[in-house]
Amino acid sequence: MLQDNGFRALDRKECLRLLAKVPVGRVVYTRQALPSVLPVNFSLDDDSSVLLCTSPAAELVRAIDGAVVAFEADEFDAATQSGWSVVVTGRAAVVRDPAEHERLLRDGPRSWMPMRNGVFVRIESEMISGRELTGGHGTH
Repeated sequence: MLQDNGFRALDRKECLRLLAKVPVGRVVYTRQALPSVLPVNFSLDDDSSVLLCTSPAAELVRAIDGAVVAFEADEFDAATQSGWSVVVTGRAAVVRDPAEHERLLRDGPRSWMPMRNGVFVRIESEMISGRELTGGHGTH
Protein backbone atom coordinates (compact mmCIF):
# COMPACT_ATOMS: atom_id res chain seq x y z
CA MET A 1 0.00 0.00 0.00
CA LEU A 2 1.61 3.28 -1.14
CA GLN A 3 0.92 6.20 1.12
CA ASP A 4 0.62 9.83 0.05
CA ASN A 5 4.09 10.65 1.32
CA GLY A 6 5.73 8.07 -1.00
CA PHE A 7 6.32 5.45 1.68
CA ARG A 8 4.81 1.98 1.71
CA ALA A 9 4.05 0.32 5.05
CA LEU A 10 5.64 -3.13 5.44
CA ASP A 11 3.95 -6.06 7.15
CA ARG A 12 5.67 -8.17 9.83
CA LYS A 13 6.80 -10.86 7.38
CA GLU A 14 8.38 -8.30 5.03
CA CYS A 15 10.07 -6.57 7.96
CA LEU A 16 11.66 -9.80 9.20
CA ARG A 17 12.78 -10.75 5.68
CA LEU A 18 14.53 -7.39 5.29
CA LEU A 19 16.11 -7.54 8.75
CA ALA A 20 17.67 -10.89 7.86
CA LYS A 21 19.48 -9.24 4.93
CA VAL A 22 21.59 -6.74 6.87
CA PRO A 23 24.32 -7.32 9.48
CA VAL A 24 24.16 -4.04 11.45
CA GLY A 25 21.41 -2.15 13.24
CA ARG A 26 21.00 0.28 16.13
CA VAL A 27 19.80 -0.32 19.67
CA VAL A 28 17.81 2.62 21.04
CA TYR A 29 17.74 2.65 24.84
CA THR A 30 17.77 4.92 27.87
CA ARG A 31 21.15 5.91 29.31
CA GLN A 32 21.19 8.13 32.39
CA ALA A 33 17.56 9.14 31.69
CA LEU A 34 18.41 10.23 28.13
CA PRO A 35 17.90 8.49 24.78
CA SER A 36 20.97 6.72 23.45
CA VAL A 37 21.66 4.91 20.19
CA LEU A 38 24.39 2.33 19.63
CA PRO A 39 25.21 0.57 16.35
CA VAL A 40 25.67 -3.20 16.74
CA ASN A 41 25.96 -6.25 14.58
CA PHE A 42 23.14 -8.75 15.07
CA SER A 43 21.29 -11.76 13.77
CA LEU A 44 17.71 -12.99 13.95
CA ASP A 45 16.86 -16.01 16.10
CA ASP A 46 13.81 -18.16 15.45
CA ASP A 47 13.21 -15.73 12.58
CA SER A 48 11.77 -13.12 14.91
CA SER A 49 13.91 -12.04 17.87
CA VAL A 50 17.02 -9.90 17.51
CA LEU A 51 20.23 -11.31 19.00
CA LEU A 52 23.34 -9.38 19.96
CA CYS A 53 26.65 -10.67 21.30
CA THR A 54 28.66 -8.35 23.51
CA SER A 55 30.97 -8.20 26.50
CA PRO A 56 29.35 -8.98 29.87
CA ALA A 57 31.03 -5.81 31.19
CA ALA A 58 29.54 -3.58 28.48
CA GLU A 59 27.48 -0.64 29.67
CA LEU A 60 24.87 -1.68 27.09
CA VAL A 61 24.19 -4.95 28.93
CA ARG A 62 23.53 -3.16 32.22
CA ALA A 63 21.37 -0.54 30.50
CA ILE A 64 19.08 -2.85 28.52
CA ASP A 65 18.82 -6.14 30.46
CA GLY A 66 15.13 -6.34 31.39
CA ALA A 67 14.25 -3.04 29.69
CA VAL A 68 12.01 -2.30 26.73
CA VAL A 69 14.16 -1.05 23.85
CA ALA A 70 13.86 -0.30 20.17
CA PHE A 71 16.08 -1.81 17.51
CA GLU A 72 16.31 -0.26 14.05
CA ALA A 73 17.95 -1.45 10.86
CA ASP A 74 17.77 -0.04 7.37
CA GLU A 75 19.20 -0.02 3.90
CA PHE A 76 19.16 2.97 1.56
CA ASP A 77 20.45 3.77 -1.92
CA ALA A 78 21.12 7.49 -2.42
CA ALA A 79 21.41 7.12 -6.19
CA THR A 80 17.88 5.74 -6.58
CA GLN A 81 16.47 7.51 -3.51
CA SER A 82 15.02 4.23 -2.32
CA GLY A 83 15.31 2.02 0.72
CA TRP A 84 13.63 0.70 3.81
CA SER A 85 13.67 0.98 7.59
CA VAL A 86 12.43 -1.53 10.17
CA VAL A 87 11.93 -0.95 13.91
CA VAL A 88 11.58 -3.78 16.43
CA THR A 89 10.31 -2.86 19.89
CA GLY A 90 10.43 -5.29 22.79
CA ARG A 91 12.01 -6.38 26.02
CA ALA A 92 15.74 -7.09 26.01
CA ALA A 93 17.21 -9.80 28.23
CA VAL A 94 20.56 -11.47 28.67
CA VAL A 95 20.38 -15.15 27.72
CA ARG A 96 21.12 -16.94 31.00
CA ASP A 97 20.01 -20.50 30.22
CA PRO A 98 23.24 -22.56 29.83
CA ALA A 99 21.84 -24.79 27.06
CA GLU A 100 20.56 -21.79 25.11
CA HIS A 101 23.90 -20.01 25.57
CA GLU A 102 25.73 -23.07 24.19
CA ARG A 103 23.42 -23.19 21.18
CA LEU A 104 24.03 -19.52 20.50
CA LEU A 105 27.80 -20.01 20.76
CA ARG A 106 27.42 -22.35 17.77
CA ASP A 107 24.63 -20.64 15.83
CA GLY A 108 24.28 -17.10 17.16
CA PRO A 109 25.81 -13.81 16.10
CA ARG A 110 29.53 -13.19 16.41
CA SER A 111 30.63 -9.87 17.81
CA TRP A 112 32.75 -7.83 15.45
CA MET A 113 34.86 -6.85 18.47
CA PRO A 114 37.40 -9.40 19.69
CA MET A 115 36.33 -10.74 23.10
CA ARG A 116 36.21 -13.79 25.28
CA ASN A 117 33.20 -14.95 27.25
CA GLY A 118 30.66 -12.84 25.41
CA VAL A 119 27.03 -12.72 26.47
CA PHE A 120 24.02 -12.87 24.21
CA VAL A 121 21.19 -10.38 24.51
CA ARG A 122 17.80 -11.18 22.99
CA ILE A 123 15.32 -8.47 22.00
CA GLU A 124 11.85 -9.95 21.65
CA SER A 125 9.91 -8.67 18.63
CA GLU A 126 6.77 -7.58 20.47
CA MET A 127 6.09 -4.83 17.91
CA ILE A 128 7.56 -4.58 14.41
CA SER A 129 6.98 -1.76 11.98
CA GLY A 130 8.63 -0.84 8.75
CA ARG A 131 8.35 1.30 5.70
CA GLU A 132 9.83 1.35 2.26
CA LEU A 133 10.59 4.19 -0.12
CA THR A 134 10.66 2.84 -3.66
CA GLY A 135 12.05 5.87 -5.46
CA GLY A 136 12.38 9.50 -4.56
CA HIS A 137 10.90 12.43 -6.34
CA GLY A 138 13.25 15.04 -4.95
CA THR A 139 14.72 17.88 -6.97
CA HIS A 140 18.40 18.68 -7.19
